[in-house]
This record gives sequence, C-alpha cells and structure tokens, in this order.
Amino acid sequence: MSEGKRQARIAALKAAAGERILFLDGAKGAFLQRAGLSEADFRGNRFGNWERDLKGNFDILALTKPSALTHVHDAFLAAGSDIIQTNTFNANRVSQADYAAQHLVAEINFEAAKIARASADKFSSDKRLRWVVGSIGPTNRTASLSPDVNDPGFRGITFEELAAAYSEQTRALIEGGVDAIQVETIFDTLNAKAAIFAVETLFEELGFRLPMWLSGTITDKSGRTLTGQTTEAFWHSIRHAKPFAVGLNCALGAADLRQYVADLARVADTLVSTHPNAGLPNAFGGYDDSPEYMAGVLGEFAQAGLLNIVGGCCGVSPDHIAAIVEAVKPHAPRKVPEVPRFMRLSGLEPFTLTPETNFVNVGERTNVTGSAKFRKLVTEGQYEQALEVARGQVESGAQIIDVNMDEGLLDSEAAMKRFLNLIAAEPEIARVPVMIDSSKWKVIEAGLRCVQGKSVVNSISLKEGEEAFIAQAKLVQRYGAAVVVMAFDEKGQADSAPRKLEICKRCYDILVNKAGFAPEDIIFDPNIFAVATGIEEHNDYGNAFIAAAHSIKAALPYVHVSGGVSNISFAFRGNERVREAMHSAFLYHAIRAGMDMGIVNAGQLAVY
Repeated sequence: MSEGKRQARIAALKAAAGERILFLDGAKGAFLQRAGLSEADFRGNRFGNWERDLKGNFDILALTKPSALTHVHDAFLAAGSDIIQTNTFNANRVSQADYAAQHLVAEINFEAAKIARASADKFSSDKRLRWVVGSIGPTNRTASLSPDVNDPGFRGITFEELAAAYSEQTRALIEGGVDAIQVETIFDTLNAKAAIFAVETLFEELGFRLPMWLSGTITDKSGRTLTGQTTEAFWHSIRHAKPFAVGLNCALGAADLRQYVADLARVADTLVSTHPNAGLPNAFGGYDDSPEYMAGVLGEFAQAGLLNIVGGCCGVSPDHIAAIVEAVKPHAPRKVPEVPRFMRLSGLEPFTLTPETNFVNVGERTNVTGSAKFRKLVTEGQYEQALEVARGQVESGAQIIDVNMDEGLLDSEAAMKRFLNLIAAEPEIARVPVMIDSSKWKVIEAGLRCVQGKSVVNSISLKEGEEAFIAQAKLVQRYGAAVVVMAFDEKGQADSAPRKLEICKRCYDILVNKAGFAPEDIIFDPNIFAVATGIEEHNDYGNAFIAAAHSIKAALPYVHVSGGVSNISFAFRGNERVREAMHSAFLYHAIRAGMDMGIVNAGQLAVY
C-alpha cells in the first residue's frame, strides 16, 4: 500500500481526535460466537486434516472464513464506529502455539489487516474516514509472575521471547495496512514494555512510525492490574512510548471502571480511551449490561470530560455501539492536560519526585559492593533472606532500592534477574521503584527486562565515548527507565567542581538534543569521593561535590543530583558512629545545594 496515503490517514485521525470523541468497535469474539461457527468453519478447506481442534481460534478465520470477519467489521462500522480493530488479539506465536499454528502468525495478521482495511475503506468517504488499528493482545503468558507456586523467581516466558513475538505480529499488521498499533488488555505491564520495545525497534528499522495505543486492564475492584500495579503506576511505566492514546479495557463493566478512567484522565498527557465489558460475566459466561444502560454510563463519562475514544470489549455488540454513539456524540472530547515536568517512577505504586519531596532515599543495602551481609547471602544463594534486606530498606523509608550484583564470585547477570524476579512477588518491596545498578551494561539490560515499573539505571557515562553513550541512552529510553549519569568522560572521573559541571553540561546536551532524553529523567552523579584519607588533595572532595550540585541544578533545567553518600566516610570504615555523623552533616549541606537523591542506608540516617 502507499505509505503516503497511510500517513495522510494518520494525520486525519489525529485531527479528528482533537475535534470530537471517536468511537471504537466492540466484541468480535462474542459476535463470532453467536454466528454458530463449527469446527469445519474454523478448519476450512486448508486445514481439514489439522492435528488439533481449531474451533475457538477466532484469529485463524482470517485464513479460513474471511467473510465472517468482514461481516463483523461491517456491522460495527454501520453502527457508527470510527475505528475498527483487526481480529488478531491472539495472533502471536506464543498464543498460537496452543493450536500448533505459530508458523501461520505472519499470514494471519497480514490477511486480518487486509480484511479490516477493506471494510474501513468501504465505509470511508471524503467527509468521514474510518481507521484500522492492529490489535495486539497480551499473550497467554506473563513475564512478571511465576507459573510455579513453588518457585516465585521462575518465569514461563522471557522479555526477549515476547519482544520477538510482538515484532513478528506488528510487522505483518503494518504490511497489511493498519493505521495504528494497539497493545490492549494489558494485565502485566512488563509484557506491554516488551511490546513497546519491539514496536519502537521495528519503527526505527522501517523508517516511519504509526501511532501507538496502549490499553491496560484493571482486573478487579482493587483497582490494580493482575500483576499488582495501580492505574497511575501503569501510566508511569509506559508513558515513555509517548502513545497516541492510553486507556483501560476489559475485565470490568463501565460503571466499575469509571474511577480508574478518571485517574488516567487526570495524569495522562495524551488521549484517553476506554472500551469496557458489558458488565461482569454472569453464571453462563455472558454479559448483561444492555445497550441503553451502557450508553448512559459512558455518556456520563463523556459529559465529565474523561474521554477521547470510547468503544466496547467483551459482550459489546453493534447495538451497544450504536447506543453509545448517540449518548456520547453531543459531548466535547477531553482536553489533554499539560502536566508538570517531574520525574515519574513506579513500582507497583507511582512515585513522583516533586519540589516538595525534599530528598529521595535510595536504599543501598541491596548492593553486594556496599553490604557485606547482603553479599554473603547472595553468594551463598540465600535469596529469601536477601529479600528481607530489601524489605528492611523499604520499611526504613527507602523510596527506591538500589540493586547491584557486581561481585567477582557471582554470575551477576543471573543474580540480578533472580533477585528482581523474586522482588516482583513481594508486594511490600515491589511497591517502590528499583535502581538497577551495575558497571556492566549486559547486567543492566538483563535487569531492565525483569522490571514492570519505571526503574532507574545506574549508570552510564562518557567513559567509552559519545557513540556508546548515545546508544546506551537510547536503549534506556526504549526500556522505559530514568538514568543516572556519572561525571566521567574519556579523560576519567571529575574531581573538581568546574570539571564536574563541564562533563554534566556536555552529557545534558547529548542526552536532550541528540538522544531525545527527557531532562526530568536525568540524574547526575558528580562523584562523592572519600575525604580525610591522609592525602591533602582529597580534603576538598566534599566541598567540590556540594559546589557542583549547586551549579548543575542552576545550569541544567529539570535534572536531579544524586550520589553514593557512604563514599564520603570511607576512610573511617569500621567506626560507624563517626560515619553516620559525617553522612548527616554532608547531606545537610548537599541537600541545601541541590542534591535531591542519594544512595544511603535508609535505616541509619541521623538528623543533623
């Protein structure tokens, strides 16, 4: 297809979304179930001797009964849908493996996109275009939870496997003619981050972009996803994708979703969508909310200014969509808010660093280089006890925990993955963001593939030159993390205040202007070195850091300043009373100068 024509449609989609609330379609699966399709319909002529039953594999109908899909799309378009989804929710190699059909994935997606495209074009006119989004479901496996109750650190699928599956599906959808990519029914944000990573990588390869639309699923009235995230934490975790729209769908009916859609509408600086179920499933697996009832509820959403795009999920028929269109059409679209430029991190819960936050404690005791106790537990494989160290840091007030596995006797990559996977199963710990700390890039990247929240990478620098620095920064961004940048360049670590500022200015310019990094997600570490070592030139190291913190915050908008506080007192190791006093006095002056984060022992911070 003509890429120019697609880009013109995308421009029209964005323009229309600014003028009115747009309407999505409803439940294709329920529609097809009502059609009474038989095993023979699913097999068609091509798969008559297939080794497994295919009934229920609605995605394969793109190959065996395309007329059924055309009928669905046409019905929703006739009801008033502006946007239709491809019938590809489970058309990925992970889910299709249940039917031994993983080798058909590219063909299924390509044909499904063509079928939807034909229906959308048939209903389009110069006055009103119709659009197609490529539907990408979550797969039937989760990257954040273990399928083995006896081993919470085990995973049934990896980030890399998910990314490969999503990439294959997305490529075929794009070739088939979709106008946007929708990653929907997100119950595990790590699965979605793998999809974002895959889609962004594919866009870079193709040399053009399509809008990305992300839709999460609040699984029950607790207000959290299946893997435990709140709505705002979910948004913090995926906002690096700069999506065309973000929304909530499935699991709940419209009335039960309202407060969570309102939460999203408050914090998301992009379009907000919802396509809820027609209520909760009844005893027979059906959905009872009538078109009139659902339209009334969603009409109130629109009246309250919560919506930019609305449609339906399970149980939602063309009759529902027609009623929703009539109820919502009179109302103006939600105005996208301008949100302040704050660092927004997340674990299971959101964490926003605002000027009122004062100082962020990054717990240091889950670092094998900084805690002999933690190092001993990890090297001996006592991970359950090591988790108690992390729990203690959070209970003592750490708002972020620093995890470092750089120990010569360890397989650092495996240890990082194991520990972060175990943390994910501990809500009391996983509620806070993680700082993934290593001097080895492959260990950092392994950690980024384990964390569903928005984490912090510690660290990158210009030590190996600009090219490597930019490459790592872009990957950090694609994984959806903030970053600690060391005052370290090709000549070595900065020790004087002027040189610290010089390196940080250079890094800022590269990150913001060349790598497109959000300045509020940059944390500079201007190097805290030990004082009172007996070497005279070391005596001013504390003052140099404090002066650099002040000048960095003054010169570089929105950034943050952090450092490893225990370094200052390293010459006094063994004398904890003196070290604690030094840390307290140092932090008093450094915080006043602009230091707003620090790697500390959260349980041993005395007040100056």
